[in-house]
Amino acid sequence: MAWFRKDRKRRRALRERLEIPPDAWDKCERCGHVDLSENFDRALQVCPECGYHRRIGARRYIEILTDPDSFTELYTDLRSVDPLQFEGYSERISRAVKQVGPQEAIVTGYGTLTGIDINLGAMEFAFLGGSMGSVVGEKIARLATRSLDERVPLVIVSASGGARMQEGVLSLMQLAKTSAMTARLRDERIPYISVMTNPTTGGVTASYAMQGDVNLAEPGALIGFAGPRVIQQTIRQDLPEGFQTAEFLADHGMVDRVVARHELRDTTARLLRMMQGLPPAEADG
Repeated sequence: MAWFRKDRKRRRALRERLEIPPDAWDKCERCGHVDLSENFDRALQVCPECGYHRRIGARRYIEILTDPDSFTELYTDLRSVDPLQFEGYSERISRAVKQVGPQEAIVTGYGTLTGIDINLGAMEFAFLGGSMGSVVGEKIARLATRSLDERVPLVIVSASGGARMQEGVLSLMQLAKTSAMTARLRDERIPYISVMTNPTTGGVTASYAMQGDVNLAEPGALIGFAGPRVIQQTIRQDLPEGFQTAEFLADHGMVDRVVARHELRDTTARLLRMMQGLPPAEADG
């Protein structure tokens, strides 16, 4: 009767699987792999089958890059206004705040990473495409100033479509402002690590995102100024395979290293310890 008991166990296991609600499953957009949502979440939204890195929010990057309960948010009182009276802009801001959570396209603050004091900014692509307006530029400038005053490393995670068109030239001014602050960090020999995720484009790429002492990127991230379609239509030539991906940029010296999301915390910590002459932590190896 052993075969009967085994068959009963199989039926019970199948019944338990069928009792899992449909919304508990998730599917990779790239390869079609189906798995439990909790497994995707445990893997930091990276497909266990093909390694595709899904987009995640600013708060999740903060969880990855800071020690538990160490992060304190700064500059939450800064709010975008509509200086050009751009049609529909105020409504889009209000809608983004309600739907996304953060008050702007970047969350800034300070905390520790394996015990190292850091100032951290993480962009929120879900907030108007992570576009950089006056508030984003000001928060980055203030965070860099804090790094200068306290001689604390700066880490910024970028995910952006570029400058915010609804603020016109005011958003373009943020390129110069943020670039000037990263230059001051370099002059004062204060470490600045830039992490580029999918996508990092436009004015963000043309300013602080590419100016780190070390520029890291997630696998497969689109990184560039203009999009590949615009470039191809302009130069009327076919582009190389993988053009503007993190891997392509790393091969051509524009990115220092492509780092998988589950390695981002340890890699950043090791770099900061090396740049500051600190002994390696046990967790860093």
